[in-house]
Amino acid sequence: MAHEVVLGIDVGTSGVRIVALDAALATRAMASAPMTPPETSDGRIRQDAEVWWHATRAAFAQLDLDGLDVRAVAVDGTSGTIVTVDGEGTPIGLASMYNDVASDAAVAAVAAAAPRETAALGRTSPLARALDLRRVDARLLHQADWIAGRLSGRFDVTDENNALKTGFDPVAREWPAWIETTGLRRDDLPRVIPAGTAIGSIHPGTAARLGLPADTVVVAGTTDGCAAFLASGASRPGDGVSSLGTTLTLKLLSATPVFAPTFGIYSHRLGDTWLAGGASNSGGGVLASFFSREAIASLSAQLQPDAPTGLDYYPLTMAGERFPINDPMLAPRLSPRPTDDRRFLQGMLEGIAAIEAEGYRRLASLGASPLATLRSVGGGSGNTAWTRIRQHVLDVPFLAAMSDHAAVGTARLAWRGLGHAC
Repeated sequence: MAHEVVLGIDVGTSGVRIVALDAALATRAMASAPMTPPETSDGRIRQDAEVWWHATRAAFAQLDLDGLDVRAVAVDGTSGTIVTVDGEGTPIGLASMYNDVASDAAVAAVAAAAPRETAALGRTSPLARALDLRRVDARLLHQADWIAGRLSGRFDVTDENNALKTGFDPVAREWPAWIETTGLRRDDLPRVIPAGTAIGSIHPGTAARLGLPADTVVVAGTTDGCAAFLASGASRPGDGVSSLGTTLTLKLLSATPVFAPTFGIYSHRLGDTWLAGGASNSGGGVLASFFSREAIASLSAQLQPDAPTGLDYYPLTMAGERFPINDPMLAPRLSPRPTDDRRFLQGMLEGIAAIEAEGYRRLASLGASPLATLRSVGGGSGNTAWTRIRQHVLDVPFLAAMSDHAAVGTARLAWRGLGHAC
C-alpha cells in the first residue's frame, strides 16, 4: 500500500529542493536541482522566471516517488522576488529578484504613500520595484505564486506571507487603499489567501509531465524565511528559532503581531498566530574575523561554559547595530582582550548569547509572546560549548529542530491545506 505524502517545493537563491513528507512529518524522499544565477546589469538584479520552472522540473526528475501517493503540493520562494505576467500567466520581461533595487522615483512614491509600519518601504521594496515593472493589463506575482500557477494553471492568487512586503495589510487582511496612491492599481495585484489554503487541483497536463496524481491539491505556500521557521517544528506562541550564521537572526511565534519599524520588525501571519523577528549585526562573522573555522572548533572543545568570563563584550565587526539596539554608531565592545584565546572566544560567545537573550526580551517588550522554547539552526547550532553558554543565559528549554530544509516547512503547509494539523 502506497504511503500518503505531500510535497514541499523550495525555490531558493541557487536551486530548487523538493521534499516528500508523510503525515507523521517524516521525510520520505528528497531531491534538488541547481539554478542559473540571476543577471546583474546596471545595478539591477533580474532573472528569467522560466529558469525557476526548469529547475523545478529538473528536481522532479530526480525525485523518487515510488510507493508514495502524493496528495498535495505547496511552494515557497525568495521573499520579495516578483514577476509581471499577462492573462495567461506568461512572464512579461525578466523577474525582479528579492535583492534588486527600485528607482529613486518609485521608492519616493511608496514612501510618500505608505504608513511607517508597512514592510513595503526601502530600496528593495517589491512594491516599489513593481512600479518600475508595471505594464498595461499585466498582473504582479511573487516567485512562489508563479510556480504554484505553473502547477495549478491559476495565476491570480498569492499568500499572506509573500504579499506582506508588497504592501498587504495582514491585520485587516486586505490590499490597503493607499497602494493606489503610488500609481499601482489593486486590480493589478493577486487575490490574497492564508498560507496553507488549498488553491485547487493540479493542471492535468502538468500532472502528467511531472508524474503526479491528477487529483493532487495545490496549496498556497509562503516565503523562504517563514518556511524555514516552520521546518524547525516550531508551532506554538512562544516558540523561538535562532539562526546562528554570519549574523544572528531571531524569529518568534507570537499570539499578537509586532510592527516596530525602528528595529526593522514586522509580522507575518501564520493562521491565527504571528511570526515576528529581528536581526543583529553580531554573529558568527565576528568570530570568523579573529579565528579560522578550525581554530574555533579546537578552542570550543576547551571552553568552560559553566564558568562565565565576565568580559561583557558586544561583538560586532564594525560600528553599527540594528537589533536589539538600533544605533548606527554603536561601537564594537571587544576589550580588554585576554592573552588566552580560549577566554577571548568564550567571552565573544557569551556576548552574542547576551544579545540573543536581549533580542527576545525586546520582542516581548514590543508586544510579542514571551520566549518559551528555543530551537537553533545555522552553523553555530552545532557548537556544544556555545549551546551550553546560551542555555545559561536564555534559561528556556532548548529543543532539537525538526529540519533545516525550508521545503519541509512548506510541506507542512501542504498538509494543512488537506485539513491536517501539522
